[in-house]
Amino acid sequence: MRADYTTVKNYGESELTIQKSRFLTYVKRAESEEEALNFIHNIKKLHHTATHNCSAYIIGEHNTIQKANDDGEPSGTAGIPMLEVLKKQNLKDTVVVVTRYFGGIKLGGGGLIRAYGRATTEGIIATGTVKRKHHYLMKVTIDYTWLGKVENEVRKSKYQLKEIAYTDGVDLFMYVAVGEIGDFTSWMIELTRGHAKMLSISSEFLEFDV
Repeated sequence: MRADYTTVKNYGESELTIQKSRFLTYVKRAESEEEALNFIHNIKKLHHTATHNCSAYIIGEHNTIQKANDDGEPSGTAGIPMLEVLKKQNLKDTVVVVTRYFGGIKLGGGGLIRAYGRATTEGIIATGTVKRKHHYLMKVTIDYTWLGKVENEVRKSKYQLKEIAYTDGVDLFMYVAVGEIGDFTSWMIELTRGHAKMLSISSEFLEFDV
């Protein structure tokens, strides 16, 4: 089971100008290296006349895939600073492309490192980040006589109600964080005096803005 982790929202972009050079940043969530490479390819195709299309990505639960590309900038002045921003922000499954249109003023090694790092940071801010937390979808079955009390308490609780199904009884489907199953079970038993039947249906990640 994959641990909770932080990543970017699906897609975002930003732009800034430094010493007359335009830096266009494109950020996307990517859950495989193939997806990251396709994204980079598409941005390069879009900006095929740009001076540089530098990129960095970090993929996998344990950051097993980490790549950076300077795309013609002096070695270590673009891709690596971009990758370092991803790592410092503890982001996973994220790809970034910074497109540069040269404005005629050279920035020097230090200036390039700062520029690409800043462009990446601003791109991430524009995109937004989320915490992906592992939850179980729990099915709680009760008699209709318990519906009013249970629904009221559930809606006031920290547990997210997905839906209610009305059949011979009432089925409430709600998300419970993996580490809170014990507390949830005890709470529901107490709330219904032991009349609720509980079943874990599936597990999935829910996203929360960071």
